Amino acid sequence: MYSVLLLCGGLAGITTVLFGFGGGFVVVPLMYILLIAVHGPDSTMGLAAMHIAVATSTALMIFAASLSAWRHHRRRTVQWHLVRPLVGYIAIGAVLGAAAAVSLSGGWVRWVFIGYLGLTIADAILRPGFLHQASEEVRPMGRLVTAVTGLFIGIFAAFLGVGGSVMTVPLMRRRGASMTAATAMANPLSLPMAVSGTATYVLLSAGDTALGTWYAGYVDLRALLALAVGSWLGIRLASLWIGRIPDRVHARVYLLLLTVVLVVMVVV
Repeated sequence: MYSVLLLCGGLAGITTVLFGFGGGFVVVPLMYILLIAVHGPDSTMGLAAMHIAVATSTALMIFAASLSAWRHHRRRTVQWHLVRPLVGYIAIGAVLGAAAAVSLSGGWVRWVFIGYLGLTIADAILRPGFLHQASEEVRPMGRLVTAVTGLFIGIFAAFLGVGGSVMTVPLMRRRGASMTAATAMANPLSLPMAVSGTATYVLLSAGDTALGTWYAGYVDLRALLALAVGSWLGIRLASLWIGRIPDRVHARVYLLLLTVVLVVMVVV
């Protein structure tokens, strides 16, 4: 199981650097599948599988998004003047999203995950603005729009354990950003969500001792370690490709990856 998680962490690291996913779109489906396969759907682990997958994925983002953000910062691809105003609102939203996820059954979290993915893919394909060639300048947002957007990103990213990419990348694309710039901004914007969300998952589920001693709330610590090591290797490898993928190809591969994850979650 842990060798699979190591490979999964590598894929998470690659998608974090190149697509801003924070690992969630790789980690959540795979951990969910592994927990169900190893422990069975009706076991304690099986019944909590979605919560464990989401919480562990959120914790991984603290490491993966930090390292990836640093890599992008060194390449000067992060537009910090657009990132900073959103950080506080995302952190607040992440607390609300994690609390909501803990209060619901794993089945509901899974179907919200599937539903949001489907809407995101359909919106990117059907509504103009995502697949177009980017302009030179990213249009800034007003204060009210920034506050509402930040809260929305934090709530859904922590609820689903997927980082901010699924919301920030389409948002920044429609405001004129290249895929490189949009994914670069998704990484530091995943950090406040990851920290607040992980703390909330741990605190609200700390009393659940049925999962075992290697759990901090719903966070699987052994799985997290294997994922982090793999993620470090994946980030080092993918950093070589920052800014080198043609913009339109980058956007289409982003949607393709979302579609693959959607299919996996529906089938499983």
